[in-house]
Amino acid sequence: PWKYTPAGTDQPPSKQFQTVTGVAVSNDGLVYVADRSNNRIQVFKRDGTFVTEWFYEKGTLGNGATWDLDFWPDAKQTYLINADGENNVLRLLRRSDGAVVGTIGRSGRYAGQFHWVHTIAVDSKGNIYTGEVDNANRVQKFRPTNGGPK
Repeated sequence: PWKYTPAGTDQPPSKQFQTVTGVAVSNDGLVYVADRSNNRIQVFKRDGTFVTEWFYEKGTLGNGATWDLDFWPDAKQTYLINADGENNVLRLLRRSDGAVVGTIGRSGRYAGQFHWVHTIAVDSKGNIYTGEVDNANRVQKFRPTNGGPK
């Protein structure tokens, strides 16, 4: 009964996933799903119960704004990091409410810039590793300064 609603329209968002490109399970058991084409991250309990959803760059067309995600390595996993391959940025999100508290990068081909940043991983020290596709075909490492977010 639900139909796909393209990003950037005035129609209500689809209740169905369109292009899931990232899933991460937090230490407290919440499941975060990056629904790329709908420009959103949805949050569920492990039993599938819907908790909330957050939209980013709703006007993004093309391949959408939420490509992958991972957690900041503090014990509470206070932050979630979202890779946006269409807008070529990493977003640091407060996990409690999805608010954007910082960004890394911009579109480009030089170090620290992105061309279709597709995947991310965060290690125990807060180093962020990104992987780019298309003709960038590279991995970059970002080290936190001042110990990273607190």
